[in-house]
Amino acid sequence: MNDTTQAKDTNGIRVFVGLGSNSTDACLMLERAREGLADLPGVLIRAASPIYVTEPQGYADQPWFHNQVLELNLAGEESIENAKSLMAAMLNLEAALGRVRSPDPALRFGPRKIDLDILLFGKIASNDPFCTLPHPRLILRAFWLVPLRDLDPDLEILGENVQTLLGRLDWHAESNKIYQ
Repeated sequence: MNDTTQAKDTNGIRVFVGLGSNSTDACLMLERAREGLADLPGVLIRAASPIYVTEPQGYADQPWFHNQVLELNLAGEESIENAKSLMAAMLNLEAALGRVRSPDPALRFGPRKIDLDILLFGKIASNDPFCTLPHPRLILRAFWLVPLRDLDPDLEILGENVQTLLGRLDWHAESNKIYQ
């Protein structure tokens, strides 16, 4: 599912999830993450953005990342409880795929085998410490905004169009590479 694809079912909660990896087998890790998400109960992958190779943020001394955004259709009600359940399932999937979180705060944005983040969960805005929505750094990251724009150029985040948000960032793209 490297290209934007659409599934037919449009009922349920519209959720956008960011995937990232800068391991030596990054594309395989993204594939396994997509498969793992598709296997979660009540989850349907409606669309997948192209995969972008992106400059590391916050900790530059590491390999570049491969990033992708998925649009999910999630069964159930739009609630912070359901968002937290999805987040817990995604953390379990990260662990199953071999992610080990460093206790060193300096490596918070360091290398990772796989990273899964809920970017948007329906229209929910929440400051819950376990599951802040929209993702707190979403509007600062071209590596998420560009694939979101690919999936839905009319998407609004916190009342602003994704293209407007991208216009505020210092970034550029060359083919499938995003520099920021």
